[in-house]
Amino acid sequence: MRVVVTGFGALTPIGSTKEELISSMRNCRCAIDEITHYPIENREVTLAAELKDYDAEKEFTRKEINRLDRVNQYALIAAKNAMVDSKLSKEEIENKRVGVYITSGIGGLRTIEEDYLRGMNRSFDKLSPYFIPKAIINSVGANVAIELGAHGSCISMVTACASSTNAIGEAYRAIKAGYEEIIFAGGSEASITELGIGGFTSMKALSTSKDKNRASIPFDKDRNGFVMGEGAGVLVLESLDSALGRGANIIAELVGYGVNCDAYHITSPSPDGKFATKAIADAIKDAGVSADEIDYINAHGTSTFLNDKLETLAIKNVFGDRKIKVSSSKSQMGHLLGGSGAVESILSILAMNENFLPPLINLKNRDPECDLNFVLDAEEYPINYFLKNSLGFGGHNAALIFKRY
Repeated sequence: MRVVVTGFGALTPIGSTKEELISSMRNCRCAIDEITHYPIENREVTLAAELKDYDAEKEFTRKEINRLDRVNQYALIAAKNAMVDSKLSKEEIENKRVGVYITSGIGGLRTIEEDYLRGMNRSFDKLSPYFIPKAIINSVGANVAIELGAHGSCISMVTACASSTNAIGEAYRAIKAGYEEIIFAGGSEASITELGIGGFTSMKALSTSKDKNRASIPFDKDRNGFVMGEGAGVLVLESLDSALGRGANIIAELVGYGVNCDAYHITSPSPDGKFATKAIADAIKDAGVSADEIDYINAHGTSTFLNDKLETLAIKNVFGDRKIKVSSSKSQMGHLLGGSGAVESILSILAMNENFLPPLINLKNRDPECDLNFVLDAEEYPINYFLKNSLGFGGHNAALIFKRY
């Protein structure tokens, strides 16, 4: 069974519509700026990639806002936009085998913060009755299924920064095996909070740069951590038979998926890159193509020292000395954690259909240990196959191969 992409929805720091996202990539826009979600005076980390124009009251009623954490709101907006983009009606969703594989790396973190403070100030017996439903990660997908009326499998798999890449990959397998006709797959993240930034700061995982153009700098020798982003991305995956049967607009084909675990350390990647290499190789094998046929890699590229170094090693292990084109979208919009793989897949699909390469911006000081063929501008280039790579805390490795349809 062939699996195709028939729509997408996105909510990102560099835009949400097809036109905004393409323009931001072509113009190498950097969405990183000072944090406004909470006071940053005397904070070690002061930069993030926020959804600057987001206004929940324009999207939801007060009652809905009270029961939905931002992570749920972002996912709902992206999923509803994906439904519109795919031209699926609620009636079709009700009557077809439609699943929802939408996840998050962390879930309702803002809710956890707010209700903890409420409990400390008032009483832990007087928490919001919505606390648990807003905080738990499965609510990200469950709310979408309820909104769309999707009665197929509803799964929120959590693999840290690889979460939405795994969601897309597992959805691909479910459709390919005939379990579902259509799956809304992706991820959402809303972790630019004091607790979220503080937690990653204490791990020394975040950039402490005060210069927005030298903060998220994947593969640069001066990189010193990632920059937190927020938002959501959802793809509509569909069997080719279903898509052709309803005359859908097909924007890509998903042809390969590789997944495994380093089983090495809770945060650090395995130093030999063996299993990151294997995930990429397995995805290429699953796609039934050779490594030479892959035109572009949208790397995980977090801007952390070990990740970029080990991802470089894995890429070279698979592609050898071939100067394959590589970039990281995190240079423009930071790291959306569990939502990153879906959003970066969407950006790469749009670029593939417009015949250009997504850029790696702000690379100034090349690292000899990251000596790949980086795309420093949105150059015109035909992409027929691309690889989307994701590496999550805990050693989660996931790789997807998309093809021009």
